[in-house]
Amino acid sequence: MQSAVSHALASLETQLGVRLFDRSGRRPVLTAEGQTLLGDARALLLKADVLRARARGLGHKVELKLTLALDPQFPLPLAAAALRAVHEAYPTVGVQTWTLPLGSAHAALRSRQCALAVTGADIADPTIELSFLADIPRAAVAAPDHPLAKLAAGGQPLTRITFADHVQIVVPDPSPLTEGQDFGVLSPGVWRASDNETKRALLIAGVGWGSLPLWLVADDLEAGCLVRLPVEEFGPDGVHRHAVLARLADRRPARPGGAALLR
Repeated sequence: MQSAVSHALASLETQLGVRLFDRSGRRPVLTAEGQTLLGDARALLLKADVLRARARGLGHKVELKLTLALDPQFPLPLAAAALRAVHEAYPTVGVQTWTLPLGSAHAALRSRQCALAVTGADIADPTIELSFLADIPRAAVAAPDHPLAKLAAGGQPLTRITFADHVQIVVPDPSPLTEGQDFGVLSPGVWRASDNETKRALLIAGVGWGSLPLWLVADDLEAGCLVRLPVEEFGPDGVHRHAVLARLADRRPARPGGAALLR
């Protein structure tokens, strides 16, 4: 066995044209050249392991890629934890995520641009199957120096009439699936932001008021950058939205990666 290893190492040194081991002592030790090439050798072995794992996955029909449309209202830490579990169970599955709000996730699913979609949009579609994921609490918020925040601090109820003179910041649906529909819009004056982070920045700057998922503004509320507004129309607990996992009825993700995400 030892002679076979020695022969293999000598053959490798001949092929590479460098001396990898110093054999002058009792035990062979790596030369400076050997130390330099050790990292490359480990990288090659790792790639070989990945190749073998991918080949085993193909034999068990594990998908090579999983595409997921993710609504920005859904808590990113929860999504990341779920995807980590998929990665740990099936490390050879590549994952692509698209951040698509409201009806855009449904549209991507319909056009088969993704296999699964996490969405909060309430769109009736008999070709799409839905599985409940979580209840996402939202809060109406504004900067502490905003007039609405001052009214609320003084105990004045915030009704639809109160919002008539104040800008509401919303994130519209870029897809045509909910065209002409408004969700939770109370103010006649509306600013439209392309995403939640832009909306959040405008709210902190005091431009207007709006509602955002509590998980996204929890740190801002604790730091006092934003304050909650007791909007009567939203109720004492604020607005809640259901997040669901959507998939096409004729395209059930039977392959292991997608099935793991469903669990």
